[in-house]
Amino acid sequence: MKHNPTTEFFFQLVALLVAVIVVHVLYVTLVWPGAQSVLDARAAAQALGDAFEMDRSFLVVIKDYEQEACFVLMLWASAIIAWKARFVLSERRHLAQDLLATEEGTRILPEDTRAYARRLQALPAAEREYLLPRALLAALQRFGATASIPDVAHAVRETCEVEAEHLDAELSMIRYIVWAIPSIGFIGTVRGIGQALGQAHRAVEGDIVGVTASLGVAFNSTFIALVISLFIMFLMHQLQLLQDRLVFDAQSYCDLKLLRHLAVR
Repeated sequence: MKHNPTTEFFFQLVALLVAVIVVHVLYVTLVWPGAQSVLDARAAAQALGDAFEMDRSFLVVIKDYEQEACFVLMLWASAIIAWKARFVLSERRHLAQDLLATEEGTRILPEDTRAYARRLQALPAAEREYLLPRALLAALQRFGATASIPDVAHAVRETCEVEAEHLDAELSMIRYIVWAIPSIGFIGTVRGIGQALGQAHRAVEGDIVGVTASLGVAFNSTFIALVISLFIMFLMHQLQLLQDRLVFDAQSYCDLKLLRHLAVR
């Protein structure tokens, strides 16, 4: 599965820009005004000395900059995963086709490989870069050159292994984002604890509002970051499962549709 690196880089750049705009607009229009109204209501009730229950408001939990950054990274990673999953699913459609048009009892001799290879070369240019056509073509070319069935099996296995390594390497950006999200949450934790320590003298005097607000920043940022990280890890593992199944099924397809039909005089 070959992607145009320039196209993929451009997509990732646009996806990041869109994620930043969407999340920031939601924060400006919904999250920050809503969170501020909740905090103002709490402060008014506390100033009047009224008894009130400190409910955990979702808007207050996600109101800080660290949580905003985590949501941006979540949307960005989701877009990249969807982009890669689309290519995997498009490749899987080839597994339902009989690209070689082999029937039960068909024998493929070394001199027949060119005719079968031409069927694969007749595919559209984009589809010829898919894993299955490349594996079949490599196997046919190896069989035509060596007339050795073990060499053909090795060619198929080698093509699939290289593709598996290539697909795994393409997950590096998603792995970085998965690492970055909890790191941003920990930055919020350090910032919140630092602010709380800076207001410790007020707590000694009996004013704990500032300390509790700062500790809220610390714990809320870590909480949101870990939840988002778990979600992105789930999506990434689903993508990795799709990719592993594609490689395994392509190798099984080659065994079923090609290798068992090969014959040497």
